[in-house]
Amino acid sequence: MKTYQHLFFDLDHTLWDYDRNVRESLSELYQIYQLDKLGIPSFSQFFDAFHHVNFQLWDDYNLGKIDKKGLREVRFPKIFCAAGGDEQTIPEAFEADFMHRTSSKPHLFPHSKEILGYLKKSYRLHVITNGFNESQEKKMRSSGITDYFELVVTSETTGHKKPDPRIFYYALEQLQTEASSCLMIGDNPNSDILGAQRADIDQVYFNPEGKPTDLSPTYEIRHLQELELLL
Repeated sequence: MKTYQHLFFDLDHTLWDYDRNVRESLSELYQIYQLDKLGIPSFSQFFDAFHHVNFQLWDDYNLGKIDKKGLREVRFPKIFCAAGGDEQTIPEAFEADFMHRTSSKPHLFPHSKEILGYLKKSYRLHVITNGFNESQEKKMRSSGITDYFELVVTSETTGHKKPDPRIFYYALEQLQTEASSCLMIGDNPNSDILGAQRADIDQVYFNPEGKPTDLSPTYEIRHLQELELLL
């Protein structure tokens, strides 16, 4: 095992349980705005539409096909249409309510705080995320993990998104360190793993569902606690 000084964590889907937090928020919004009366017959239909549309929009964002403003403008119109509703009936405050409500959710993956506490004793911890500044800051604060991290690097701050290696170069420059001293931990092979590989940084593929990848990450784990065996 190499000796690392800096550990870079992805946030969504790696530490912060995006799916659970989003599902809770959407369930609340479905009830509050009575979406069954706006042409969307069930929450499951609404959630399935969100999952499909949001995934595609974030994929487009990561590829530079859409920007932050565009993503937020078209997200729920597309979701309402996909769920059988009419985009003209979307409540005006829906997107803002979704963003505030979701970012305020506290749920982390199991043992996140325990492993961060363990690692912080020996390593300097940082976040590299394609998320937006305000929402990522709120997620970290709401889930109680802000104090574990020294540097938080976002695509919004740097103008570069994983897997662009420049977002990693930015972090290396800020920390005045070398790629060989760093390790990236993330769930997305197409952004976290590929991006770190392009920057010559070792990687841990956090893969709870055992999804295959052709990228040959340096390490692979299914549970965050396995980091104790690696580091």
